[in-house]
Amino acid sequence: MAFEYPEDLKYLDSHEYVRLDGEIATVGITAFAIDQLGDIVFVELPELSDSVEAGERFGTIESVKAVEELNAPVSGTVIERNEALIEAPEGIAEDPYGEGWLVKIRLDDPDAELEDILTAAEYQVQVEGDE
Repeated sequence: MAFEYPEDLKYLDSHEYVRLDGEIATVGITAFAIDQLGDIVFVELPELSDSVEAGERFGTIESVKAVEELNAPVSGTVIERNEALIEAPEGIAEDPYGEGWLVKIRLDDPDAELEDILTAAEYQVQVEGDE
């Protein structure tokens, strides 16, 4: 199955993505991760104004198969969370890179380099290998 890897996003090897817009980062999980999880039944997200640290757990996503931790690709303060996904978590699979985002984070240091963040091409090679 071919997955989409939008070029304007950066990726973690744990399958979260980040879209930067100035000092605001929109975070979600990739279509590949959703496919691996199967039917999503529950999403736990941080509260507004919670602080998150890059590489640290900020929530969980639960499917009929497993519960997986969500890891923050950036450090900052949660300014928005996708309440629609908390009510209807299965919606994440319909549009993971659009309406299926998880949280928006105001970056602590917008100029800091995003360490351990992959480009779309690097992430695609990681998850698909040399098919």
